Amino acid sequence: MAFVSSGYNPDKPMEGRISDIGPRHYTDFLPPVIQKNYGKWLYHEIIEPGVLMHKAESGDEVYTVRVGSARLVSVGLIREICDIADKHCGGHVRWTTRNNVEFMVDSKDKVGPLKDDLMSRKFAGGSYKFPIGGTGASVPNIVHTQGWVHCHTPATDASGPVKVIMDELFKEFQSMELPAPMRLAVACCLNMCGACHCSDIAVVGIHRKPPLIDHEVLENICEIPLAVAACPTAAIRPSKTEFEGKEVKTVAIKEERCMFCGNCYTMCAALPLADAEGDGCAIMVGGKVSNRISNPKFSKVVVAYVPNEPPRWPSLVKTIRQIVDAYKKGANKYERVGDWAERIGWERFFDVTGLEFSKHLIDDFRDPAYYTWRQTTNFKW
Repeated sequence: MAFVSSGYNPDKPMEGRISDIGPRHYTDFLPPVIQKNYGKWLYHEIIEPGVLMHKAESGDEVYTVRVGSARLVSVGLIREICDIADKHCGGHVRWTTRNNVEFMVDSKDKVGPLKDDLMSRKFAGGSYKFPIGGTGASVPNIVHTQGWVHCHTPATDASGPVKVIMDELFKEFQSMELPAPMRLAVACCLNMCGACHCSDIAVVGIHRKPPLIDHEVLENICEIPLAVAACPTAAIRPSKTEFEGKEVKTVAIKEERCMFCGNCYTMCAALPLADAEGDGCAIMVGGKVSNRISNPKFSKVVVAYVPNEPPRWPSLVKTIRQIVDAYKKGANKYERVGDWAERIGWERFFDVTGLEFSKHLIDDFRDPAYYTWRQTTNFKW
């Protein structure tokens, strides 16, 4: 009622507004040719790796040049991206959900100068600042989490493995020679704020040891009930112990119940989980969101543990290269990694990729929802 009495009209929420509350509507940022033809597109095609063309009913065309980018970038690089957009695209630029940067122009004549400008820009070490690619049957940019740069519970880095994996798969990023698109993801812990549960190949950081307990400071910096309540497996309980001759309030951990999730450390900084020997990566494959050919799939663990080996993670990169090469050689056109593995059988998958199989990799998780929930727009008559 306060809003109504002050003159606010819910039927015209923008009427008389003088303050900037919230973001502007996204249509304010669309290039003119996209605003003109919004919702009136006939088709699109990939005219070369990294370059798309969208055709509108009016006959207008939009050419998009896609370039790879790191997820965590400097202000200086963002300013350079904006300068390129001002020079070639009328000040318009967009980011995709996989951290690709897309520059859009309204004429084919503008594509060549834009590409030349992008490919001419390099870092001091000689690598491309704006490599063109990531469209169609390729390896687009890797979606990933925070890693050691920012997160408090990582079991591996995110930016580091992503860098070395994309260095290895750079040819697959720049070309469209794979049987189908191959989506990669990296999550630095089991909380997975990435897309690892549904990616063709995914790297997940895993802890293998329970938290350490810093009895000296725990009582002073932690709310013990919060730390206890944070544990999803009830592995933590309040306790008391003797430290330097005096009794202190602390917690005890039932190690056989711990699932190494790090929730307790989120609540209590005196329960650190990181460990140089215990932390590493698991590799999952076969997930996808697409409904094409087959239903969406969850990823499955195929490598239970790869050690952290910064700065170049050689064992991790070698294993992913094995999987990619076997997929390129054996999959049919349009088959995603999961479709290929299911066609040849998971037993054969381990044979052709050269991965070691153990009983611990058997996917035996089943839940009533696994069978009863509708998981796809596909249907059968």
